[in-house]
Amino acid sequence: MQETLTPPERPKSSTGIEPNVAGLLCYLLTWLTGLIFYLIEKENKDVRFHAMQAILFGVALIVGWIILAILGVILTYIPIIGAIIYMLLGAAYSIGAFALWIILMIKAYQGGRYKLPVLGDMAEKYV
Repeated sequence: MQETLTPPERPKSSTGIEPNVAGLLCYLLTWLTGLIFYLIEKENKDVRFHAMQAILFGVALIVGWIILAILGVILTYIPIIGAIIYMLLGAAYSIGAFALWIILMIKAYQGGRYKLPVLGDMAEKYV
């Protein structure tokens, strides 16, 4: 007689979606989908973590854009070089934010917790 081994049970999600897919979806529209999943998910701590981190990540992106816009106004007083610096900073910020967004979604889909330096600790407090 041969035993069949079953894979260990992963914690279920109260949304009816697989936890790794729900984690990925939390980041899809950053703070908006994060808020939706934070409000509807009651059981799975990983999904709630990703939802809260997505909310904080989205807010941090908005704050970063506001700071960059203020810096852009200041840099307009430096002819030509100010505009070049502003374009380079804007491009670097956009590429970095996009890359981090993709990494967060991939890590969530793989089932792991990728904690952002400050935001990850804050997200864990609210899970």
